[in-house]
Amino acid sequence: MLRTDLPEIITETLPGPKAQAIIDRREAVNPSAIKCIYPVVIEKGEGAMIQDVDGNKFLDWIGGVGVLNIGFSHPEVVEAVKAQAEKYFHGMYNVVTHEGYVALSEKLAQIAPVKGDKKKVFFANSGAEADENAVKIAKAFTKRPNIIVFSGAFHGRTLMTMSMTSKKAYAVGMGPFPDGVYRAQFPYYYRNPAGMPQEAALDYYLDSIKAVFEQCGPADTIAAIVVEPLQGEGGFIPAPIEWIKAVRKICDENGILLVADEVQTGFCRTGRMFATNYWEESGVQPDILATAKSIAAGVPLSAIVAREEIMEASAPGTIGGTFCGNALACAAALKTIEIMERDDIAGRSCEIGEKVSKRFNEWKEKYPVIGDVRGLGGMIGLEFVKDQKTKEPYPEFSAAVIKGCAQKGLMIEGAGTYGNVIRFLAPLVMTDEQLEAGLDIYESVIKELLEK
Repeated sequence: MLRTDLPEIITETLPGPKAQAIIDRREAVNPSAIKCIYPVVIEKGEGAMIQDVDGNKFLDWIGGVGVLNIGFSHPEVVEAVKAQAEKYFHGMYNVVTHEGYVALSEKLAQIAPVKGDKKKVFFANSGAEADENAVKIAKAFTKRPNIIVFSGAFHGRTLMTMSMTSKKAYAVGMGPFPDGVYRAQFPYYYRNPAGMPQEAALDYYLDSIKAVFEQCGPADTIAAIVVEPLQGEGGFIPAPIEWIKAVRKICDENGILLVADEVQTGFCRTGRMFATNYWEESGVQPDILATAKSIAAGVPLSAIVAREEIMEASAPGTIGGTFCGNALACAAALKTIEIMERDDIAGRSCEIGEKVSKRFNEWKEKYPVIGDVRGLGGMIGLEFVKDQKTKEPYPEFSAAVIKGCAQKGLMIEGAGTYGNVIRFLAPLVMTDEQLEAGLDIYESVIKELLEK
């Protein structure tokens, strides 16, 4: 029954006694840099629900940070992985061909909104690996050394992707970093420079790209511009369509490849199979798409998709790896995509997003600590401020909301350059009753904090 249950806390305190014992063991043997603020030790998960080792039930609106768009333990994915496991777990793709890798590549080549007629695909294991490989093949194709990334960006924790990631709290003590990673301003319209009229904002953000050409590396040295269609860690900020059209034009005029980092936005999260489907509807396609997270419902896998001429530019041995395109992961991904298409999970994402956005905007009118509501489909950010006019960030309040919700059985997570955004990444298979229960908990915590 866990799949349709509601949050229920049965222990007097959180963590409960069994969970606390395991958390104590964790602290003794795992590095504290792998931070966890939640009082939860999972025993099982189904749909959007977690049951911990003490029997407490939590509604999970984090979903493994966007990994569980079809929820925990989808029975059809479980069966697909079991069936594959009975044949073999692994065969390195450089050594033996397995059909799952081929079939999944064919499927992604069919559905990924990437520029070009004939597309090719290869797999890695994580989002960071996908982004890094996208940069590698962009450099191989263009024969250029540099890339442009953006303020607010998060691309991973490898040495290369740490350098691409904007917030250097994720890279403390890890330098020096690779050269040739240049940063422009992402269009964060809610926080345009003071006094700037909205009609001037587009040119302001485009000028920051042109400033890179002048101050860091000429356009003919830039291999790729790497963009999240909707920034994740940066604060759930969608890339405006008018901006992405202009970026595509800059790329085309200068022989630069446009890379879409769809690690978090892919697989129905934003109301389309990929967030770049929105770009495609406006006549824009990326040259390379990197994606991961919900591709395989929790089994580690990531993918890189590009047209044939880009993919074939890489020298033998420069891409791939031991576990890339693992057989169990490919089986999980094929079944996950089948479920998403059959059950219209993208449509459900839009439906959930409309309900959540409506409620969030009502809160914005009632509670002065809410500054902005934004997102696409079921990927929505709520930005907390000390004052709606000054927009001063209020990270202390958002942290208190996260902690208070966890104590009532709702798990939500923060984001944002200033640590003042709470992201909505709930599994898209949750029930309407669970959605309403979560929103009620969320609002009750905001009200209680304001009344203190």
